[in-house]
Amino acid sequence: MSDIQIVEAPPGVEGSGFFATRLDQAVGLARSYSLWPLPFATSCCGIEFMATMGSHYDLARFGAERLSFSPRQADLLMVMGTIAKKMAPVLRQVYLQMAEPRWVMAVGACASSGGIFDTYSVLQGIDEIIPVDVYVPGCPPRPEAIIDGFMNIQKLAQTESGRRRNDPSYRDLLAKYGIR
Repeated sequence: MSDIQIVEAPPGVEGSGFFATRLDQAVGLARSYSLWPLPFATSCCGIEFMATMGSHYDLARFGAERLSFSPRQADLLMVMGTIAKKMAPVLRQVYLQMAEPRWVMAVGACASSGGIFDTYSVLQGIDEIIPVDVYVPGCPPRPEAIIDGFMNIQKLAQTESGRRRNDPSYRDLLAKYGIR
């Protein structure tokens, strides 16, 4: 059994020697297989992410070959691990520095809900300060779960409009977080 992933062409019109489709569908397909993730790892979930990037699981085969460590060059923020309340403004600033369209994945119980750390100093989920697109469960999550979350982000990238920021529902969501 081969683990080669065949990409389905977007719906369109086929003929002898040509294929036509809508531009936004072609852009969505290209965007979904060229995501540049920014890992924001603070604890044990970061170790699982390292395993996901290793040769056994190889996240690069899904189009995430290039990790970005600059928010201005990334379009997927992967938050992994415990986020202290002192770190929250830094995480928010990193999110705001990313260009649109941008996606956020909360990896693990701590990033999703604070995990076992129900204390005054730990943020009880990053969705208190930035919008989250995909939650990956686990403590820590297995590399397969991280890959599944990444594939869900790819589905979002394929189907979302390039002008997502102009959508009224998206503007309302950002307004809830105080983002213009």
